[in-house]
Amino acid sequence: MGVSVSVLASGSKGNSTLISSSCTRILVDAGISCRETVKRLRALGEDPRALSAILITHEHCDHIYGLAVLARKFQVPVFMTGATHQAWARSLRDDAGELPKLERLEIFSAGRSFTIGDIAVTPFTIPHDAVDPVGMTFRADGIKVGIATDLGYMPPNVCDQLRGCDVLVIESNHDLEMLRGGPYPWSVKQRVGSPTGHLSNDKLAKFLCTEYDGSASYIVLAHLSELNNHPELAVGTAEKALGGRQTLLHNRVMLARQSEPMAAIQL
Repeated sequence: MGVSVSVLASGSKGNSTLISSSCTRILVDAGISCRETVKRLRALGEDPRALSAILITHEHCDHIYGLAVLARKFQVPVFMTGATHQAWARSLRDDAGELPKLERLEIFSAGRSFTIGDIAVTPFTIPHDAVDPVGMTFRADGIKVGIATDLGYMPPNVCDQLRGCDVLVIESNHDLEMLRGGPYPWSVKQRVGSPTGHLSNDKLAKFLCTEYDGSASYIVLAHLSELNNHPELAVGTAEKALGGRQTLLHNRVMLARQSEPMAAIQL
């Protein structure tokens, strides 16, 4: 089978991506409801009961909304950092002050690789306004997949981690002029555009022009803002930045959407 990447949902209303090898299924984030996650997995021909693990990048609602129900229903191991787990638990504390429990919790730390089935996972720190946010790379069968969303800029450690990726899922959240003229309150505009906010089309373009090594067969633009971006604008900006490096085999730009799962990338 090789390796496949399926973005189930991407955007401010919920994020989730499936990384699959011949014998392992890893769900990265669970930001849509359990019912919708199951629906989208089945639409892609995937059995939710076959999930090997759920990995959480950070505790914001659009990445953990369906986690508790999904983990409980399918008894899936959940991996997150200790700080992220504490923040998640506090956000779901009940009226009596009781914290929720995950029956199969595994704690990891940024910078320390670990293995789930036949997939090697390397989490790395990203600049975002969460307690301990991470991006991740996945290696199996000689293929490397990188996921880096929810970050305000591209620091050297992130650029280093994303070298050599065959598939790169990366944020292209907003157009700066649309954000400035858009409906968000000024405080939210400042947050989104800050170094711990979200990556703009232009910041991604700068990375593609200056730090990106050109190795990916597919570049998936993710976490697009529905109010402060247009799909055509995000794709056009990325393709212009890539210049002549786009070929039939490399740097094909794809778009992850909020409303429907993206067709699986098979490698």
